[in-house]
Amino acid sequence: MTATAENQPVTEAPEGRPESRTRRILSGFSRFIGLHVFSSLTRRIIVLNLVALILLVAGILYLNQFRAGLTEARVRSLQTQGEIIAGAIATSATMDTDSIDIDPKMLLDLEAGQSLSPVDEVFDAYEFAINPERVAPILRRLVSPTRTRARIYDRDGTLVADSRHLYARGQILRYDLPPPEEAERSMLENVWHTINRWMQRSDLPVYQELGGANGKGYPEVIRALDASSQSVVRVTDHGELVVSVAVPIQRYRTVYGALLLSTEGGDIDAIVYAERLAIVRVLVVVATVTVLLSILMAGTIAAPLRRLADAADRVRGGVQTRPEIPDYSHRGDEIGHLSLAIREMTSSLYNRIEAIESFAADVAHELKNPLTSLRSAVETLPLAKTEEAKTRLATIIQHDVRRLDRLISDISNASRLDAELARQDAGPVDVRKVLETVVQMCRDTTPEEGPSIAFHIEEAEPEAFFVTGHDIRLGQVFNNLIDNARSFCRKDGTVNVTLTAKARNLKVIVDDDGPGIRSDQFERIFERFYTDRPDGESFGQNSGLGLSISKQIVDAHKGRIMAENRIRPGATPDDPPEILGARFIVTLPRR
Repeated sequence: MTATAENQPVTEAPEGRPESRTRRILSGFSRFIGLHVFSSLTRRIIVLNLVALILLVAGILYLNQFRAGLTEARVRSLQTQGEIIAGAIATSATMDTDSIDIDPKMLLDLEAGQSLSPVDEVFDAYEFAINPERVAPILRRLVSPTRTRARIYDRDGTLVADSRHLYARGQILRYDLPPPEEAERSMLENVWHTINRWMQRSDLPVYQELGGANGKGYPEVIRALDASSQSVVRVTDHGELVVSVAVPIQRYRTVYGALLLSTEGGDIDAIVYAERLAIVRVLVVVATVTVLLSILMAGTIAAPLRRLADAADRVRGGVQTRPEIPDYSHRGDEIGHLSLAIREMTSSLYNRIEAIESFAADVAHELKNPLTSLRSAVETLPLAKTEEAKTRLATIIQHDVRRLDRLISDISNASRLDAELARQDAGPVDVRKVLETVVQMCRDTTPEEGPSIAFHIEEAEPEAFFVTGHDIRLGQVFNNLIDNARSFCRKDGTVNVTLTAKARNLKVIVDDDGPGIRSDQFERIFERFYTDRPDGESFGQNSGLGLSISKQIVDAHKGRIMAENRIRPGATPDDPPEILGARFIVTLPRR
């Protein structure tokens, strides 16, 4: 039988065991590191800073003149060293072949008709203009203190001496044999070698070891045999620089041979590598500091953004009634501005939600009154026995239906107002033309026995009457105020509309000669569905939304609307002031 997964025993670490607590602590620490220290924003900041730093250092390594300067200095050094060694060799290690010394005693022993010719042993000593036996000690003493290879060629290009094969008496010869198996380089070494090869010049000739072959295979040796010095920079198969300088060995303008000085492969590269390695060490230190500073900088950005995002999620999820948004406005930077904007947006959102809830409650309340009256009239109508009672109930039903229609229309306009103001683009509005149009329209619709409308404009420049906003909505405000003033005026009264332009604002004043406003109602009259008519006059003829809509439009234009009474002081200080009527003042910022 085979055991199934359900039969397998499940082992769990108890909550109180140390390994369980350690696992939870490590898990929480790794989660904290992942969310806070190496968040997405933190990683991006670190990567961008490191990329900029690496590009800078790469440019320094690639474009720096250290390698070229070191090569040029080594060429000058070899040139000077070669001239010194060539001069010493020309003075001490060459033979004078322009004259032949003959023993006088041999001339006295000659008979008549005999001549003395040099013997082979004598001329054997003059076969080489440069004496290798004299060259070796001089070359060894002058070249040994330096890591320079010196080779001497005679006039035919034959190798006379090579410092690599010169040894003093009693010196032990040591040969470095290659390892039986070449050790493989690590990946880091391969990368470093590739980088160095990439930064080397690719236009240098390749160095070839001629050994004992004719030295004229080197162009600089040919130039030296022509009494001219020349230097050549080459590169080996392994990418190592070799600097060669050939100097003529001459005495009394007679060239006896050429001295070829060259650096060992890797000498210059070792110095360059050490310099680059120092730059890389500095890069590592600077990169470490950059990473730490990037983490600190990202912490000042990512942590506040994370807290703001968490608060926004709480607002969206509705976990709390009204969650608090973190306040970073004291920072004075973009994070502070974002925090302030989110706080204001959230506050506006909640205010809008509360306004919608209040509006819905007010609408339900206002619709309930006419519906209740309409229901009562409909239920009573079948019970009416006289035509007069039926007519009165029908009148009430018609009145309530018209009231419901008016309420629904005003509620619909009020509910669409915010959306329309948000969607439409604000533009320049000439308030004077808007007022002229509204006043003329009101005059045309006012009955003959109704109050008159007077329009007054204070003199100012035409540009002084422009504001930024929506002309239709501003016209709706002025129309509501004039209609409201007409409803309170006497039939033979006058509604005065005055337009004034101040330094920064425009003022539109609408006066009536009605009973005025009670002192405790100056703010309340702008509430939705609130009406205050004397003795219940025109009950049901007004929805109570006109002034509320007007205030909403003026607030959207960053203006202000207020109400007050026009008064006339009493004859004496003890007499109460006389109320001449109500006054509505609309203040709008000029364009």
